Amino acid sequence: MALLRHTTGEIKERKALTVNPAKTCQPVGAMYAALGVKGCFPHSHGSQGCCAYHRSALTRHYKEPVVAGTSSFTEGSSVFGGQSNLITAIDNIFTLYDPEVIAIHTTCLSETIGDDLMQISQKAKDDGKVPAGKHIVYASTPSYVGTHVTGYANMVKGILKGFVTKTGTPNGKINIIPGFCEPSDMAEMRRLADMMGIDITMVPDTNGVLNGPMTGHYEMYPNAGATPAEIAGMGDAKATIGLGRWATADGVNFLDAEFKVPGHVMGLPIGLKATDRYVDLLRKLSGKTVPDSINFERGQVVDLLSDYSQYFYGKKVAMAGDPDQVLALVEFCITLGMIPAYTVTGTAGKYFDERMTELLKDVPYDCKFKCGGEADMYLLHQWIKNDPVDLLIGNTYLKYVARDEDIPLVRHGFPILDRVGHQYFPSVGYSGAMRLMEKFLEALLDRLDRDAPETRFELQL
Repeated sequence: MALLRHTTGEIKERKALTVNPAKTCQPVGAMYAALGVKGCFPHSHGSQGCCAYHRSALTRHYKEPVVAGTSSFTEGSSVFGGQSNLITAIDNIFTLYDPEVIAIHTTCLSETIGDDLMQISQKAKDDGKVPAGKHIVYASTPSYVGTHVTGYANMVKGILKGFVTKTGTPNGKINIIPGFCEPSDMAEMRRLADMMGIDITMVPDTNGVLNGPMTGHYEMYPNAGATPAEIAGMGDAKATIGLGRWATADGVNFLDAEFKVPGHVMGLPIGLKATDRYVDLLRKLSGKTVPDSINFERGQVVDLLSDYSQYFYGKKVAMAGDPDQVLALVEFCITLGMIPAYTVTGTAGKYFDERMTELLKDVPYDCKFKCGGEADMYLLHQWIKNDPVDLLIGNTYLKYVARDEDIPLVRHGFPILDRVGHQYFPSVGYSGAMRLMEKFLEALLDRLDRDAPETRFELQL
């Protein structure tokens, strides 16, 4: 914390140094995606330390025990390869924990060695280590490239490759592939489709897995998530919607290329405009009409926006997070009349720059943004040092900048380690838009009350 006070406003070019990164590593995202499949046991093909970190990152964020296996590499495995360890692990997991699916992801070590998951998985099947009716899926997720969003995308594609088939008989469903978001967000995406009477298949679906009830009985495999049979049927669907370009485009394109299921990739439905686009695409693909109940919720968002726009207008915001998340938040902030002054994301991609340029073209401020390895919270802090903002939006690690610069913080994204609610209350959809406006407004008005002199400390609303 004290080190932040030595952060200077002098910005120098960095090509090989990241400080306080706005990301974490691929296996974290892969493990999270695997938990969205019913009866799935994630497995980390690497050392015990790697698996412990990935599990703890998810456990601390969701306040739920995340179970996963590890190949437990030793010095010998590091030199000669981890095939023997993985085959033994597969045998032990099916024997002791009896999952429906084992979802294997790699780590830095197994990738550097060059272990071939396809070959090892096939050998495990040939050796009789995979019981009848059970499944193995896998994904390559080296931690030295990409981020947790990349790992999520890779595992989603691995799940689809492992299960999806095409019978030739259309099932009339619409596939929904949600981006890296909360279980509550996935539930809200499904709720909007249900309100329109649309039959969907959502993969992955962590609702009920990482935000389930306390029943007094521990369930290693909650009665939630997409079943292997549901995933298999995605090849017979009418269309696929991917919500979040970085996290879902690979899966959408796979279904389109391999099974001729038309794909549509759009942003996460955070905010008014993005939710409008999601609902409208559901309407077009399904042929259903938008019910009055959804129009009512949309009207509430517009009413709230119009009632309190004077408190949002002109407020400068700095944010850090995943690209799919921050792009949607930038658009929403602009809709509210706020200025997204500074934006960073640790996940690289040319589309980020293109979309940010498009969103900011009419904003009357020299907004700064950056993606990739050097787009870290240190850079964000330096920008703030040069020209302060009114609000911060990002994960728990931004709290240090918030305290050092005395700026209100709205926690959003991954990981959130020191608050609860993100796994239970959505940020997507119209209800999510209202929740975000409430959080933004509360942070701004709390600061207004705190700083108001006695002569102006009165009822603001």
